[in-house]
Amino acid sequence: MLSQLALRGYDANMTLGHTKSVDILVSDPKTNKLYQLEVKTNYINDKKKPSVSKIHGKAVCDWIMSKKHEDVDIPTLFYCFVNISKNTNLFKFYIVPSRVVARYVKEEHQLWVDEKRKEVKKVKYDTDMRLFRIGVKDEKYLIKTPTAEEYENNWDFKIF
Repeated sequence: MLSQLALRGYDANMTLGHTKSVDILVSDPKTNKLYQLEVKTNYINDKKKPSVSKIHGKAVCDWIMSKKHEDVDIPTLFYCFVNISKNTNLFKFYIVPSRVVARYVKEEHQLWVDEKRKEVKKVKYDTDMRLFRIGVKDEKYLIKTPTAEEYENNWDFKIF
């Protein structure tokens, strides 16, 4: 991640665990803007097609999050979701604002709870585990879902 940021002209430093929920501090010498990154990584087999969930629709990939991520809304904090292919060792980077992640994991979990209640009339247990998914552009979702087309290689830290 640090090398990718350096290649794009950013100054980036690891926090070495000294900053809560932040892995990398990033500064843009051209604009003097500062960003914080939390990096989430998965290592999975390549899929020719997106995975499909009955409740959540198609997803390019997903990452495990927790309930605490529902409340993280910091304008300068972005999550860098990294997908490493087991088959090719190629990396894909999805850089998503914390506000988008917070809204999605909260709504995604509530949708899951609501659907489970319909099935069994009562959710027997709840969990602090959440999933963040990257969807595909032309899919219809029940909740606003960030897409690969919006956030893959979002090295300019755009907010959509």
